[in-house]
Amino acid sequence: MKKIFQLSLGLLIVLSLLFYFNIAPDISVEDLKKKYANEHSQFLEVDGMKVHYRDEGEGVPIVLVHGTAASLHTWDDWTQDLKKKYRVIRLDLPAFGLTGPHPKRDYHIKTYSAFLNKFVEQLNVPSFYLAGNSLGGEIAWFFASEHPEKVRKLVLLDPAGYIENRELPFVFQLAQTPLLNKLIGYITPKAFIQKNIEEVYFEDEKIKPELVTRYHEMSLRTGNRDAFIDRANTIKDPENIKRLPNIQTPTLIIWGKEDEWIPVAHGQRFVSDLPHAQLAVMEGVGHVPMEESPKESLEIAWDFLTK
Repeated sequence: MKKIFQLSLGLLIVLSLLFYFNIAPDISVEDLKKKYANEHSQFLEVDGMKVHYRDEGEGVPIVLVHGTAASLHTWDDWTQDLKKKYRVIRLDLPAFGLTGPHPKRDYHIKTYSAFLNKFVEQLNVPSFYLAGNSLGGEIAWFFASEHPEKVRKLVLLDPAGYIENRELPFVFQLAQTPLLNKLIGYITPKAFIQKNIEEVYFEDEKIKPELVTRYHEMSLRTGNRDAFIDRANTIKDPENIKRLPNIQTPTLIIWGKEDEWIPVAHGQRFVSDLPHAQLAVMEGVGHVPMEESPKESLEIAWDFLTK
């Protein structure tokens, strides 16, 4: 009995030390602005949030929507080329980046779609091309189903949407586990963020230290860790996917063949359900083609947009 007690006490001490030395305090949005906002950054009041966005270039507008735990920076490389011909608008979604949590903690896709509609209306952008990755892809196609008159063309990169029984990425499993998910609010080591990025990238050598730092520091923005837990525990509406056959918008689907988060087979399902969709599968690419292979993925999108 004494031995068991000593082992339990030792384990408790080890866990306590791990907890203590891995505590990651929040970073204020003002401090993050100094590093991650630039001369193109603007802030717009939408639904009680100061939404971080950038509006660059001239021409037909194209709105870029990032995925879970990312920010508008994931589109940096695409923007550099697109803004030579288009007006490129990108934003940090509620729960992520400099925008931070939704005041009502509502992260349903329908709520995101309504938010996006208010955002583009405040910018007085009546119609545009719309591109989204992962969660952003799901928001994009749902938005197109609600506002077909506003979306000229749709580009979806490894979009989410289908509900099925499969093993979720570890970070989502952790966020959905009671008690353990509370640790996310205190312990967020950079190595944990690195592991998640390695899951969404296929080629690890493309993961630069500054990329990991950005994702890590953005996750520490005040309120973002709790918002991630809320988003991960938001129950999906199974009726959403039934909207796909009604979308008449010309659609390009780009999928990384080595995507570990959402299998490439989902790409074919989207093509089957969307009336005017085409699929381009990228070899040797993971879940975020626009970030991992920006030049190659943009070439595919560019050809679609200019036809």
